[in-house]
Amino acid sequence: MFSSLEKILQGKRHASPEDFDRTIIDLPAPSQLKDLCLNSADAAMQENLGEQRFKFRFATSLEALHGASLLVQKRYAWRGYPAQPLKKYPNRVTLLTSINERIVGTVTIGYDSGEGLFADELYKVEVDALRARGRKVGELNKLAIDKTLGSKHVLGGIIHIAYIYGLIYGCTDAVIEVVPRHREFYERMLGFKQLGPERPNPKADNAPALLMHLPLEYMSEKIAQVGGKGPDGDDHSLYPYFFSLYEQEGIMKRLLGGN
Repeated sequence: MFSSLEKILQGKRHASPEDFDRTIIDLPAPSQLKDLCLNSADAAMQENLGEQRFKFRFATSLEALHGASLLVQKRYAWRGYPAQPLKKYPNRVTLLTSINERIVGTVTIGYDSGEGLFADELYKVEVDALRARGRKVGELNKLAIDKTLGSKHVLGGIIHIAYIYGLIYGCTDAVIEVVPRHREFYERMLGFKQLGPERPNPKADNAPALLMHLPLEYMSEKIAQVGGKGPDGDDHSLYPYFFSLYEQEGIMKRLLGGN
């Protein structure tokens, strides 16, 4: 399923996040970055930014983690949920998206290890069932996109790089905890399915949580079919806003320090 990427990955699965290039991608921001703007004032803000540079990078410094934390706390507070500041963990890394150095998206990526996963706190039985089948589980946490400068390209790009990073660590499955009202979005736009019942999350004032699950084989197939096509075509999921297969291989090589 991942044959072309497996050749790139051979012998390099255990690289440290600190070894990765801090800036993964730096390119002109696509015009579709305006597609999630809420009003004309937001659009005017974008025009004032001038020529936009669109970057994806890892948060390898405390300053970068602080910037990501501010975006997460802002977006979670808007929804009425508390959010703790982001910290460094041995089996997790935080990815940032920025436009002209302003952070507009972030996600923390975790891969299974002796440290366990955040999902184990509420859904250990369900995650253990995946482990028992020989699956290697990765998780997404603290996903946040700036409402004024975010877009489907930002969201698709950051999740795609999280997917590539998961492959580096041999992940076969992804899980994410969401609030119940976001379940339909993850099902419709990414193909996640609910795994386990709704449960109160004590770290979020007992707000309800759902665990969503996706085999990475599914994501791989969708990227191959429609990745990089953007709004053209009949696929209304998020996958057309992922990178193309050609770009995916280039990103993988860059992450691993290849040519």
